[in-house]
Amino acid sequence: MNEMTSVKKSIICAVCIALCYILPLFFHGIQNAGTIFSPMHIPVFLCGLICGWHYGLFCGIAGPAISSALTGMPPIALLPSMMAELGVYGLIAGLMMKFVRTGKTYADLYISLIVAIIIGRVVAGVTRAFIFTQGTYSLAMWVSGYLVTSWPGTLIQFVFIPTIIYALMKSGIIPERYPKEIK
Repeated sequence: MNEMTSVKKSIICAVCIALCYILPLFFHGIQNAGTIFSPMHIPVFLCGLICGWHYGLFCGIAGPAISSALTGMPPIALLPSMMAELGVYGLIAGLMMKFVRTGKTYADLYISLIVAIIIGRVVAGVTRAFIFTQGTYSLAMWVSGYLVTSWPGTLIQFVFIPTIIYALMKSGIIPERYPKEIK
C-alpha cells in the first residue's frame, strides 16, 4: 500500500478501538456468541492490515482493555490473555502486510490473516497455560476454545476482512496495495 498520513492511521486506529467496544455489545446478549463469533478480533485485524503493526498492536491491547473497563467484557480473568492474543493479531497482521508481496491483494491479505491467527492463538494459549491458569489449562481446552468453538468467527474473519479492505481500497478511503501504472 502507498503510505497514509499518521493522522489518517490514527483516526482509523481510533475507529477500530471504538469498534472493539461496540461490536461485542451486539453479540454478548446471546449466550457464548462473543466466544463463537469473536467480534473484537475483526477491528484489530483491520487496524493491523490497514495501518501497520504499530497501530495494530496498540489497537489489540487498548480495544479489550477499554471494553473491559466500560462493560466488564472480557472479564478481568480473561483480559490479559485476550490482550496478548489481540495485540499479537494486530502486530503480526501489520508485519505480514509489510513484508508479504505476492502481487495479488487478496493473497497478501489471506496470508497475513492466516499467519496472524495461528501465532495469536498460540500466544493466547501459552499466556493462559503458563501465566494465568497454571496447571489447569490443557491442550484439549486450547483446541476446544481456539479451534472448535471459534470456527464460525474465523470463517467470518476470512470472508469479511479481505472484502472490507478491498472495498476501502476501491473506494479510495485507503490507498490501493498494487495501483495500476499510469500510462
